[in-house]
Amino acid sequence: QVQLVESGGGLVQAGGSLRLSCAASGRTFSSYAMGWFRQAPGKEREFVAAISWSGGNTYYADSVKGRFTISRDNAKNTVYLQMNSLKPEDTAVYYCAAAISLVATTIYGYDYWGQGTQVTVSS
Repeated sequence: QVQLVESGGGLVQAGGSLRLSCAASGRTFSSYAMGWFRQAPGKEREFVAAISWSGGNTYYADSVKGRFTISRDNAKNTVYLQMNSLKPEDTAVYYCAAAISLVATTIYGYDYWGQGTQVTVSS
């Protein structure tokens, strides 16, 4: 069992930056692939970024490539999402998720989810 708690969301102007953190409980964090997803009002939850258990492989949605960076610190049981050059269309609730098996880019590949943190980008 893994519990995930996101933090770092907030209100930012377009062009600004935020860094989201996701703290995980449990001693096996380093064995999980991790992902970030987001869900805007009235829309389905969508993939944002993912990282393998070692951090050696990362994956991004086309909409955030070049602006967002996913990373992890296995010693701290934490995964991060650095978001730069934010746009109003990035406004959503951001969720982190953990996958027991291989890293995935769909919600179906993940086994544990956090409660989410709100990110609002004003124009």
